[in-house]
Amino acid sequence: MKSCIARRQSAGFTLLELLVVVAIIGLLAAFVGPRLFGNVSKSEITTAKAQIEAFSRALESYRIDTGNFPDTALGLQALVVKPADTPKWNGPYLQKEVPLDPWGHAYTYKRPGANNRDFEIVSFGRDGSPGGSDEDADLTN
Repeated sequence: MKSCIARRQSAGFTLLELLVVVAIIGLLAAFVGPRLFGNVSKSEITTAKAQIEAFSRALESYRIDTGNFPDTALGLQALVVKPADTPKWNGPYLQKEVPLDPWGHAYTYKRPGANNRDFEIVSFGRDGSPGGSDEDADLTN
């Protein structure tokens, strides 16, 4: 009879033990969670910079073939779809369609660019508007 009672008492976890485990998991999540989300924002910025660099290389190839960079009106689409008045176009210069930035906004292309650059490609960051800091900062070539 004693062995049956002893088995019943050790056959599972008590409510207190389960609460302690849940509390430990909650504390771990509170410490680890913000670090993981911080890395996600860094990866979005890195992705945007890499995409801008890829567009810049594709635009240089476009210029070599056609003799000039596409106008602002043509935009980055000129890297994928042949403009009507560009006979020396030898594209597509990108393997896929022009992607949105990591925050879901379209990249802005201007020719000529700011500061005497031939062109400018801009991602306005997470907020999608000019200015800002951290994830909301503008990224450009």
